Amino acid sequence: MTSTPVTPTATTAAAETVSAAFPAAESADGTGLHGPVTDWFDEHARDLPWRRPEAGAWGVMVSEFMLQQTPVSRVLPVYEQWLARWPRPADLATEAPGEAVRAWGRLGYPRRALRLHAAASAIQERHGGDVPREHAQLLALPGVGEYTAAAVASFAYGQRHAVLDTNVRRVFARAVAGRQYPPNATTAAERKLARALLPADEDLAARWAAATMELGALVCTARGPECVRCPIAAQCAWRLAGSPAHEGPARRTQTYAGTDRQVRGKLLAVLREAVTPVPQTVLDAVWHEPVQRARALDGLVADGLVEPLAGGRYRLPLT
Repeated sequence: MTSTPVTPTATTAAAETVSAAFPAAESADGTGLHGPVTDWFDEHARDLPWRRPEAGAWGVMVSEFMLQQTPVSRVLPVYEQWLARWPRPADLATEAPGEAVRAWGRLGYPRRALRLHAAASAIQERHGGDVPREHAQLLALPGVGEYTAAAVASFAYGQRHAVLDTNVRRVFARAVAGRQYPPNATTAAERKLARALLPADEDLAARWAAATMELGALVCTARGPECVRCPIAAQCAWRLAGSPAHEGPARRTQTYAGTDRQVRGKLLAVLREAVTPVPQTVLDAVWHEPVQRARALDGLVADGLVEPLAGGRYRLPLT
């Protein structure tokens, strides 16, 4: 993923490449796509709390951490509870990291909670409690990578950055590259394409970033694209090619039942509910297989999600 801003002149060569691969584009700057997609977004975008003006940059940042590999429906209740408890980074920074893990609930991938807590502490220490505007400053925060820095700069501050999540990558793969799915990992070619398609106008670029993401989430979905609802279906390279089946490496599928992830989740669930340290015997009861259970608990300790205490007791981390 990338978020490096580029000027219109810097994208000319890449845009010409895109135009050749996508002949329906009306001009090299991609206006043949921008208008239909952003107009569709204006009419069909979901009313999500992190898109409202009152969310602010902190609300956008919290949402971006929570939405990684997690559907909106699961994020919404946790997001609202989180912002009610910690409306500013400073509010979260004053709490123990374990409280962030506790409030994360069952969103999954709980290390995100620790990273968000670390980012809040850094925002308080380095930026006076305000989420920074500059991409480089965002990228320097703990737990913030290229995608999150670009997303916050774009969605919170209306800046011009290429925001490449799974949904956007899928839209570009189909509409421009003519493939059913993007590669399993983001490639340099995808970053180049995203920069080439990025509108020159800053405000339009921010809307484009949100609109392409929403289009992938609601219409150009992984399993059941609804081409009849797509504002660029008549221009889509994949559809025009007859919607050819995926020919690349097998798509990665996530499993959960019986995995270490499931065991970790069960262990954390006990610790989140506890108000005092939990003895080993209580944790032993959550999973029948002792080797896997021990491996999962050791992993939680190594990740900083669980703090071991004397006497074989465990708790969520205080520092």
